[in-house]
Amino acid sequence: MTKIVMGIESSCDETACALVNDQREILSSVVWSQYDEHRRFGGVVPEIAARAHLEKCDILIQEALNKAGKTFKDLSAVAVAGGPGLIGGVLVGVMTAKAIALCHNIPFIAVNHLEGHALTVRLSHPVAFPYLLLLTSGGHCQILVVEGVGQYKKLGGTIDDSAGEAFDKVAKMLEIGYPGGPNLEKRAREGAPAGISFPIPMKGRAGCDFSFSGLKTSVRVYIENHSPLSEQDKNNISAAFQEAVVKQMKDRLIHAIEIFKRDYPKAKDLVVAGGVAANTSVREMIQSLAKQNGLIFSAPPIQYCTDNGVMIAWAGMERHLLGLHDSFDFKARPRWPLDTL
Repeated sequence: MTKIVMGIESSCDETACALVNDQREILSSVVWSQYDEHRRFGGVVPEIAARAHLEKCDILIQEALNKAGKTFKDLSAVAVAGGPGLIGGVLVGVMTAKAIALCHNIPFIAVNHLEGHALTVRLSHPVAFPYLLLLTSGGHCQILVVEGVGQYKKLGGTIDDSAGEAFDKVAKMLEIGYPGGPNLEKRAREGAPAGISFPIPMKGRAGCDFSFSGLKTSVRVYIENHSPLSEQDKNNISAAFQEAVVKQMKDRLIHAIEIFKRDYPKAKDLVVAGGVAANTSVREMIQSLAKQNGLIFSAPPIQYCTDNGVMIAWAGMERHLLGLHDSFDFKARPRWPLDTL
C-alpha cells in the first residue's frame, strides 16, 4: 500500500504544506510567502510572521489535500518543522500537526528544518548515503557529511553570520528591496566587480568554518565612503560582494572535500541545499568544484531550495519508513543543531 506523508512548514516567513508518497512523487505543494507583510520593514518581523502562519495554515493544508485529491484518511503520517526557527511560527505548525495526528490517529513526526533541506535532494536525485553537503540559508551556513537519516557529521560552520543573512543585510544597506538575496543576485548580473576588492574571510585557514561579519562591515564602509551611489554602483557592489562570498565558499569546500575523500573514499556525491543554493553563481562554483574532484554534483530543484512543505514531507517520509515517530510531548525549538539529532 502506498504511503503518503503530509509536511507542514512554518519556521520563518513561508507557510507551506505538501503531500509526497513513498514512490518519490510530489502529490501537491502549496506555499504562501509573506513578502508583502514584511517588505515595508525590510526584513522578517517574528510577531507578524506568527500571526500570518496562524491565519493561513489551515487554508493551505486543505488546499494541499484538494490539489492531491486526498483526505486526511489517506495520510500515513503528518510531519512538521519542529525547529529551528522563529518560535511563534514553529508553534503554529507543531500544534496544527499534533491536532491532525491526534484526530486521525496517525503518527506525528517532528522534523528538524535543516534535515528537511539536507534530505530533499534524495527526492529528486539518486543520492546515496554518505554525501558531502553544503547547507547554506538565511539562518545557517555549514558543511556536513550526511551519513544517514538523523546522522550528521559537522565539518564546519559559520562563526558569526550566515551567508543568507549577509546577502539580506548587504541588500538592505544598498536599499535594493526585500527579499534581499534574490534582489542582490539580480543586481550582480548587471554589475562588474572590477575595481572593488572586498576581503575573503577565512581564506587559506585550516578547517571548514565560515565568517561573513567582516565582509559585511567592509561593504558598509565602502558604501559610506562612496555615497551617494548610482544604480550601477549598486550593481557593481552586489557583484563584488557575491564574488567574495563564492570565493570563500570555494576555499572552505576545498578543505571539506579533502576530508570527505579521505574519510569516505567510496562516496561520490557533493550536494548543496538551502535558500542560498538557489543562487546561480554558488551552484556553478560547486558544480565546477565537484567535476574537478571526481564528485557528482546534485541540488534540489530551485523551487525546493527555499523553505517549502515538500522538504518537510520528504524528511518525514524518510523518518516514517524507519519508524522514527515522535510523541505529543515534543516541544517546538527555536534552536536545534542538526548534528545533535
